[in-house]
Amino acid sequence: MANKTAGGVETYEYGVVRAFALMTLVWGIVGMLVGVILAAQLIWPDLTYGVPWLSYGRLRPLHTNAVIFAFGGSALFAASYYAVQRTCGTRLFLPGLARFTFWGWQLIIVLAAITLPLGYTTAKEYAELEWPIDILITVVWVAYAVVFFGTVAKRRVQHIYVANWFFGAYILTIAVLHVVNSLEVPVSWFKSYSIYAGTVDAMVEWWYAHNAVGFFLTAGFLGMMYYFVPKQAGRPVYSYRLSVVHFWALIGIYMWAGPHHLHYSALPDWAQTLGMVFSVMLWAPSWGGMINGIMTLSGAWEKLRTDPILRFMIVALSFYGMSTFEGPMMSVKSVNALSHNTDWTIGHVHSGALGWVAMISIGSIYALIPRLYGRERMHSTSLINVHFWLSTIGVVFYIASMWIAGLMQGLMWRAAGDDGMLTYSFVEALAATHPYYIGRLIGGVIYLSGMLVMAYNVIKTIQLAPATEPEPVALAMPVRAVSAAAAS
Repeated sequence: MANKTAGGVETYEYGVVRAFALMTLVWGIVGMLVGVILAAQLIWPDLTYGVPWLSYGRLRPLHTNAVIFAFGGSALFAASYYAVQRTCGTRLFLPGLARFTFWGWQLIIVLAAITLPLGYTTAKEYAELEWPIDILITVVWVAYAVVFFGTVAKRRVQHIYVANWFFGAYILTIAVLHVVNSLEVPVSWFKSYSIYAGTVDAMVEWWYAHNAVGFFLTAGFLGMMYYFVPKQAGRPVYSYRLSVVHFWALIGIYMWAGPHHLHYSALPDWAQTLGMVFSVMLWAPSWGGMINGIMTLSGAWEKLRTDPILRFMIVALSFYGMSTFEGPMMSVKSVNALSHNTDWTIGHVHSGALGWVAMISIGSIYALIPRLYGRERMHSTSLINVHFWLSTIGVVFYIASMWIAGLMQGLMWRAAGDDGMLTYSFVEALAATHPYYIGRLIGGVIYLSGMLVMAYNVIKTIQLAPATEPEPVALAMPVRAVSAAAAS
């Protein structure tokens, strides 16, 4: 039922939140299914019988866009639209515009699913979509910013809860990153060329791509964490002061870390070193956020025994801490000389994507669905528990396979005999990697099966949900005093 103001009583706008929450699940299954197909192609290269639009080179950007922007993006829209209403004690600003962001975002995803397999691409990492779609992204994102900041502006609570600071920072920063990196000269409806060239183009691209990780996949999901972990635990955030320090330190440092992707390239050495130094500095704020989230359970650790949703969130924070230790370590030049272009990087990316981003999203969606459909809990807590173990086992199997493969590749590629000649050919290193690609496929299949379990659980929850009236807006209590929500 759509939320609306009726009889003079203001109600929360949950319709658009429901839509984004459900599409989070749909695009998660689609994106991870494409990932499983890609993993299988690395084992059986002829799996798709040479069909061009099913080739690895065309499906790979479809996978990354589907998981990051379709699955992750829909989760962020749902979480931010829900949290900003609850913490501000008011309805969404311009609900019609919020609904436009839903349909606009889904159109962008569908256009990506059509154009990328057909080979229309800018060939920029995480920014492969061509210029007409880039313009549509900008329009939808500006509408998103208007809705979010408009809601904050008309809040009934003086204090702005820290989750909204993270959501706001990710919205503003992604807008700047997208516009600057996507400046291009169109030569047809389906082809354009970047206004930058050579090393400058590479620098701008990795300034964008790393900060897409830093703000879209980190700051945005930290906003989700700062709302849903205290809410699910029924505890105030461990240290509100630490959350504010975490915010400003992360925002201030992350922007400079991109050059570490260009070690040993034509980029000036000082710029490479700058990226490395700021990457190492990121350890402190990242771990501060992880500790703050996990320690929110202080005094309520027993809830982990009975609440698999909370386990999803805490394990996600653990992966966040692990990934934000591993990333800065891999940015150090001496380590990067071993890890660069190996499957170690793939393991690192997926420990963050599957372990942190996906698991915090899954936990948050599990927390949201009953609230959005008037249920006390999900249809089956046992199925949530099954999903938790499938996700945990799947991601560990996946990343362990890639870590081993990556270290082996790096060592084999640099091994040399007394005569200075390479000990192994590239084909020998590739053959040695084959068993670990099987391990990656197994881990991906296990993880995907968990998403299918979630789909069943969500469908049953919605089917059994009672018909509910729009929820009236309650005057919010200061969130720092109670928990992460403005109202219970």
